[in-house]
Amino acid sequence: MSADVMPITENKNTKAKAVDTPWKTAMRRFTRNKLAVIGFIMIVFMFILCFIGPLFSPHNLFDYSLKNKNLAPNGTYWLGTDKLGRDILLRMMLAGRISLLVGLVATCITVMIGATLGAVAGFYGKLVDNLIMRVADIFMALPSLPILIILGAVLSDLKVHPSSRIYYLMVIIGVLNWTTLARLVRGQILTLREQEFMQATEALGLKDKRKIFKHLLPNTIPVIIVAATLSVAGAILSESALSFLGIGVVPPTPSWGNMISAANNLIDFRKRPWLWIPPGMCILITSVAINLIGDGLRDALDPKTKK
Repeated sequence: MSADVMPITENKNTKAKAVDTPWKTAMRRFTRNKLAVIGFIMIVFMFILCFIGPLFSPHNLFDYSLKNKNLAPNGTYWLGTDKLGRDILLRMMLAGRISLLVGLVATCITVMIGATLGAVAGFYGKLVDNLIMRVADIFMALPSLPILIILGAVLSDLKVHPSSRIYYLMVIIGVLNWTTLARLVRGQILTLREQEFMQATEALGLKDKRKIFKHLLPNTIPVIIVAATLSVAGAILSESALSFLGIGVVPPTPSWGNMISAANNLIDFRKRPWLWIPPGMCILITSVAINLIGDGLRDALDPKTKK
């Protein structure tokens, strides 16, 4: 009787394994990574805090009260007030919207440019590949932070409105960071274009555009996801550095960087830590969480990684 049951059990296991797709397998491996799950919980918490939290605040962004300036954390102002009497907690949450938005949009621009140029370079090779990669070498040779500082100073000289300045920063950060992703995608395309399915596309007479965007790029999505995840943290740090130097997001629009720059003297630094510690902790938590998620995605999506 047991001999009859065994083949049925094996068939069921075989069918169950056959149902699992690569994405389901990757998700299962990701959820088993405790650090990656912790990072995901942290980043979800930051999004809820920054995008939903301000809706429940009893204060307003433009509530100026000099009699309440530089108050320590208390029952009314949970994280204290700044030198203009504004609520630090509300400003920190609204600043998180700006910083997270800059990171996400800049990364989307990086992905669009880097993935497209990397795919074109890897597919066509020869002269096209050499041209795109030499341009990438030039971008990689340029020191990114000094370039960002120069461009931020140019925006200041042009007197760009603070509300529009954010969008310029997104574009600048995104355009300067495409090279690493382009090289990763190019390496994947060089391998994929020699596969059998690409020979089938040649036999079918498909156009190059369809070969690249319908057959090659979808197979590089795991690499793009991991690189994009890690790029978000870099974009947030770049925006925070520029805002800290006073050439990024400028007041009255809050960002984590320009909130830290408010503690610009020894008295504020030593006697009023509530001015700079909360936004600094937000930058730290967000960057660490995104990097944990990126490491978890890399391990989950890489088939060579041991279970």
